Amino acid sequence: MLEIRIHGRGGQGGVTSAELLAKAVIDQGRFAQAFPSFGPERRGAPVVAFVRVSGEQIRLREKIYKPDVVLVLDPSLLDIVDVAEGLAEDGVVVVNTNRSAEELKRKYGWPRVATVDAQKVALEELGVPITNTTMLGALLRAVDILPAEAMEDSIAERFGPKLGPKNYKALGRAHAETVVA
Repeated sequence: MLEIRIHGRGGQGGVTSAELLAKAVIDQGRFAQAFPSFGPERRGAPVVAFVRVSGEQIRLREKIYKPDVVLVLDPSLLDIVDVAEGLAEDGVVVVNTNRSAEELKRKYGWPRVATVDAQKVALEELGVPITNTTMLGALLRAVDILPAEAMEDSIAERFGPKLGPKNYKALGRAHAETVVA
């Protein structure tokens, strides 16, 4: 089973990212679950979402404390939250940043790092700094969960005929631009 923890801020689409990924995995005939963890937070407050992916039925119903992958939608969280808490020894941290993967690896001591300037991609492709679908592209580049193309139907269904293609294009561009170290 692959366990993913997503860190973002309210309004950035972290929960939507989790749901989109889980739906795409299920559409491919595997098992997945996605759920958020937040209280009465407001827009901009730190939010965490979780995704589990497996070839077998998932019976766990608890937060993920030892993730294989951490996805960070907002780089400002790196200085206020220990995003890699409990990260597996061979885990990967996927970060929305304009800093290099090597720089983050040295600074934080993470085993593997993947980076992409998802905010730039989102602004250029979507016209808004919402990085949820962009960061899914980075995640799929860093970890062999699904081919990026497997996200197209989930994105189209969620965002409709006008925004779906734009979000899918942003995902594809981020997938191509992600650097893994």
